[in-house]
Amino acid sequence: MKIFSSPSNSSTITGFILLGFPCPREGQILLFVLFSIVYLLTLMGNTSIICAVYCDQKLHIPMYLLLANFSFLEIWYVTSTVPNMLANFLSDTKVISFSGCFLQFYFFFSLGSTECFFLAVMAFDRYLAICRPLHYPALMTGRLCNILVISCWILGFLWFPVPIIIISQVSFCGSRIIDHFLCDPGPLLALTCKKSPLIELVFSILSPLPLIIPFVFIMGSYTLVLAAVLKVPSASGKRKAFSTCGSHLAVVALFYGSVLVMYGSPTSEHEAGMQKIVTLFYSVLTPLLNPVIYSLRNKHMKIALKEILRKIKNWSTKKALGN
Repeated sequence: MKIFSSPSNSSTITGFILLGFPCPREGQILLFVLFSIVYLLTLMGNTSIICAVYCDQKLHIPMYLLLANFSFLEIWYVTSTVPNMLANFLSDTKVISFSGCFLQFYFFFSLGSTECFFLAVMAFDRYLAICRPLHYPALMTGRLCNILVISCWILGFLWFPVPIIIISQVSFCGSRIIDHFLCDPGPLLALTCKKSPLIELVFSILSPLPLIIPFVFIMGSYTLVLAAVLKVPSASGKRKAFSTCGSHLAVVALFYGSVLVMYGSPTSEHEAGMQKIVTLFYSVLTPLLNPVIYSLRNKHMKIALKEILRKIKNWSTKKALGN
């Protein structure tokens, strides 16, 4: 990777500058506190889902095992951006090294792609449960569930090395200021010394695929689910069938609704402020809301979480009495 800088900053800047959310020092501190709370709540919520599935034997079925893996993924997904963003709030230089920038690029988009594949697998699980209920235990075995989980991680992390290696080899000019809170391909490509139609073509082809392919699969699965549910004669049966899909559909709508706005056309130009808001929504707020969505709409999960809280309370009481 070749770097060309203007004389005014060539001796002081050793990486890209993530502009983040420009505001006075007091505003930076306020944002630091706000996003620290959001980050901790996200970690607590998703960890609670994992613990609930692990501790309750009744939840050791594919639907909840996939949910636990999804929550584990969400923890790492939010961790790929928020800690660095928090550090930038307190930093005067807001510099991220070149290697750090491309590592964040890789992990953020690899984890995002993995999330898309997980959402598709979870839709497939709901399709089998509703459309093939008698064959579901034989079809969705623990072995198949493990294979699907491993495949999601492998596919997600094998998708982006090539485009990232390509962009890391180009020359960057100017101030190297990225008007974003993370290393995003749009602002990075804007800093290249010379526009490269080949690189933009590679991103235009490869970037949308891990979004679009799972999305088409999800829509196809739920089209079949809808057709099957409409054939159910009783209203209570239809409500029960829809209730098993409601949480997943809400998560899909939250994630894809914002992601497709940004990366459906990765080389298209968006206002910097809009880029930050949309990226913030699907990378920070969605992982925060997902545990709430799944716990509020699922009675089995609510029971498991209440049981965990009861055990923690009993443990705290016994420890207090022991002291």
